[in-house]
Amino acid sequence: MEQQGAELQTKPFSCSICLDFLKEPVTTSCGHSYCKTCIRKHWDEDKEKGIYSCPQCRETFENMPVLNKNIMLAELVEKEKKNRLQDDSDVQRFAAAEDVACDSCTGRKLKAFKSCLNCVASYCEKHLQPHHESAAFKRHKLVDPFKKLQEMICSRHDEVVKMFCRTDQQCICNLCSMEEHKDHVIVSAAGERTEKQRELQESLADIHKNIQDREKDVELLKEKEETINLSADQTLEHSEQMFTELKRLLHQRSSELEKEVRSKQQTEVSAVRALQEKLKQEISELKKRDAELQQLSHTEDHIQFVLSYSSLSALSVSTHSSIIHRGPGSCFEEVTAAVSELREHLHKVLMEDWNKVCHTVERVDDLLSVLRTRAGFLEYSQEITLDPKTAHRYLKLSEGNRKVTSMRENLYHFVTRLVDLHHPDRFTDWSQVLSRESLTGRHYWEVEVRGGVVDISVAYKSISRAGGVKECGFGANDKSWVLICSPKSYTFYHNSIKSPVSGPQSSRIGVYVDHTAGILFFYSVSETMTLLHRVNTTFTEPLHAGFSVYGCSGDSAELCKLK
Repeated sequence: MEQQGAELQTKPFSCSICLDFLKEPVTTSCGHSYCKTCIRKHWDEDKEKGIYSCPQCRETFENMPVLNKNIMLAELVEKEKKNRLQDDSDVQRFAAAEDVACDSCTGRKLKAFKSCLNCVASYCEKHLQPHHESAAFKRHKLVDPFKKLQEMICSRHDEVVKMFCRTDQQCICNLCSMEEHKDHVIVSAAGERTEKQRELQESLADIHKNIQDREKDVELLKEKEETINLSADQTLEHSEQMFTELKRLLHQRSSELEKEVRSKQQTEVSAVRALQEKLKQEISELKKRDAELQQLSHTEDHIQFVLSYSSLSALSVSTHSSIIHRGPGSCFEEVTAAVSELREHLHKVLMEDWNKVCHTVERVDDLLSVLRTRAGFLEYSQEITLDPKTAHRYLKLSEGNRKVTSMRENLYHFVTRLVDLHHPDRFTDWSQVLSRESLTGRHYWEVEVRGGVVDISVAYKSISRAGGVKECGFGANDKSWVLICSPKSYTFYHNSIKSPVSGPQSSRIGVYVDHTAGILFFYSVSETMTLLHRVNTTFTEPLHAGFSVYGCSGDSAELCKLK
């Protein structure tokens, strides 16, 4: 309705052609008003038709009417523009939900300009005038607009609080200081402000120092990043050169072998071809003798037969071949075997040395392990609690569900206290428990281990709750990662793959996980932090902290309070 009213109020001052406020308003003989420029442009288009018309009533004119400025209408338009600007200014001064509103305004309230502690009210500039003009308000205390003004009034005595009780750490009025706070340490609000201001300055100084320290750390990290990038680029460049050299050497040896084999092939083939020619010649001679002998066998004259036979029998041809027969493809069999043996040898050497290269890469200092202190890790600490619904029946939770203890000897007593032994989230075959909180982003926590063997793990919530070790045992599947802590050693498992861990023994273990980056670190925590094992992977689900305590009764693991 307000919008419609504004449109009706503005319409008489609008041009029906451009729909904006009238500019140099002129009125036609039919009584309608337009911007001088708009109506002239309209009639310029009508000029080609030879007739002029009013855009509103369609009254026609044979000749273009003479237009004169409507002075009175122009004044009204200017006045309306000023009123609209004033209204827009007032709209900007109205209090929004986040502003402190004037308590004296009726209807739609304006923004408060000041709050009065004596009146316990806030005022806009207009309603604040009496405080500036009247002597009765000269002693009133004006402050910047304050939403929680009522909190500055004593709810017991309905007076402005001006004192501060250090004993109870609360603001009080004068009457409170003489009654329930009579024997307490009381100072003025200004005095407490001075003290708090000093603490504030110290806090600011600490913050500024921390900012400077972190800015320095950022610069160090930038330098470290540049160093890492440069070192990695140089390493890859040198490695590429060495691999290129190895490939060149292998190619060279391959070429040399090819030349040797082809040379031997040519020699052997030449010898074979010579033998072929010799055999072909012998075959030709044998066929000729065969024909002569066949012809002689048909001679009827006995004397001629005997004489001819004597001359023919004198020809001698070997009846045995001098070729040593070998199976197909057997000529270079030993060469093939030798090359195969060389390949196996190179493969074995490369695999052994490649593992050394990979371990060397893994030992490259990590930014988190080198540059971050324990204080840095504590920035990502959060309170983690264990979920009773997941705890195996042999486990007891205490200390606000932050401690898990093996309870094998008091099994019956503990089982009777469980609310739901058959909850679907409960581990039924392995003495394990998961945290209530899911872990995404960066998190750090520390665990105090007491007694025998304790498993410290992170796992997906989807890990099976029942079945064999492959299905639900921490570290035996692809849904969990576990550091096994015994009094004398550490061992890491994931997906049943064992990784020995070396490092100083400590009863406190720190765990850092960066879910997004796929990083998991285990630390031995004492006076210093020592990296025990790290994992670089891709986490596909939110993680949960997990523990397994399956040793003697009383063995425990407790999540430490770090804040």
